[in-house]
Amino acid sequence: MKAPRLLTAALAGLLLLLFSPRPAHAGRTFSGAFSSDLSTAISVTERYWSAKIVGFRPIARIVPYTSDGELSCGLQPIPAENAAYCPIGDFIAYDSAWAEQVYTQMGDAFVFYLLGHEYGHGIQQRLGIQYQFTIYQELQADCFAGAVIGDSIRVGDLRLEQGDLDELKSGLISVGDPPGEPWFQEGAHGSPAQRTASFFSGYDTGLDACDLPRQQPPAPFPATSPTPSWPWGP
Repeated sequence: MKAPRLLTAALAGLLLLLFSPRPAHAGRTFSGAFSSDLSTAISVTERYWSAKIVGFRPIARIVPYTSDGELSCGLQPIPAENAAYCPIGDFIAYDSAWAEQVYTQMGDAFVFYLLGHEYGHGIQQRLGIQYQFTIYQELQADCFAGAVIGDSIRVGDLRLEQGDLDELKSGLISVGDPPGEPWFQEGAHGSPAQRTASFFSGYDTGLDACDLPRQQPPAPFPATSPTPSWPWGP
């Protein structure tokens, strides 16, 4: 029996997302602001998917950790400076110090994109979506994140601020695979152009752009076949 493959998110480039669901509150510490925005991101994402999937089950836990290997996905330790979805136990884990550091550099919308993508892996698990090559799994999760953000803006759950889209495009370019990386390589997640196109397809048109299975019942849960990893950057 093979160990499950962890859905990791190692951030290598700066993802410049600076939109927010509400005005920032003066006087909040970064730690308090991060926790508040993470809570909002969870609520927005769960409202979105509960309206899209009959019998939707929210991800069981969103878990912070502080050191390398403190948490494991099955037998696989979760590394530091990451966020990850683990199908064994159905949870998203994030390195709290790393996440807050990136949050201070990028702005509050970092958590919406990070959570949207990792939650997308949980949606794939629930619907039994398993591609042969990791790149397709990851580009679909990018599309899911775009759909959550774009549709939530259209219905008023999030507010887009001036300059956000240009910054978003720059951020997506920064986290693409390096030139020459084979598309079929295990862990590949798409060139800058592919990642940008996948995210904005979902952002502009919603889930119709994301190759979501139609009339496919949810897989028994928890599923036994985890999906591959998604590093945030090359």
